[in-house]
Amino acid sequence: MILSGKEIKRRLGSDIIIEPFSDRQLGPNSYNLRLHHELLMYDTPILDMKQKNEVKRLEIPKEGMILQPGVLYLGRTIEYTKTLSCVPMLEGRSSIGRLGLFIHITAGFGDVGFSGFWTLEMFCVQPIKIYPEVEICQIFYHTIEGDYIHYASNKYQNNCGVQPSLLYKDFER
Repeated sequence: MILSGKEIKRRLGSDIIIEPFSDRQLGPNSYNLRLHHELLMYDTPILDMKQKNEVKRLEIPKEGMILQPGVLYLGRTIEYTKTLSCVPMLEGRSSIGRLGLFIHITAGFGDVGFSGFWTLEMFCVQPIKIYPEVEICQIFYHTIEGDYIHYASNKYQNNCGVQPSLLYKDFER
């Protein structure tokens, strides 16, 4: 089952943490998360799953920045979230998708126990001007049945910023 917006708010401070929180961003069954001003983009033409791929940092100015098609941009949410007994899910907002900007299309399924900022995979079909602090995606929560193990990754848990792929660490095992 998906939690209602009222239930998300009721659980704040117990098994759901969203910081900062604003009632204005709360929807009927989700909470809108905003885009931080920092982006990453890979700095090499070919990415290698077994290697740490170099990135360059970009900053979205208040007056906006134009994203180009065919480029993967990594952003992050302004909001820090922590979820203790629900499954967090992240989706791009429909208003954003209708402009041809795809947000987090392959990794929206979160884990019980995740805490940190959400890294957003961003890709556009035509040039689009984006702005910092725009409500870019929405988080929603599923209840979970049965016993579960809390997420405890040494790669992404308790992150402090935009996270490029750390898949290469899987090959080091």
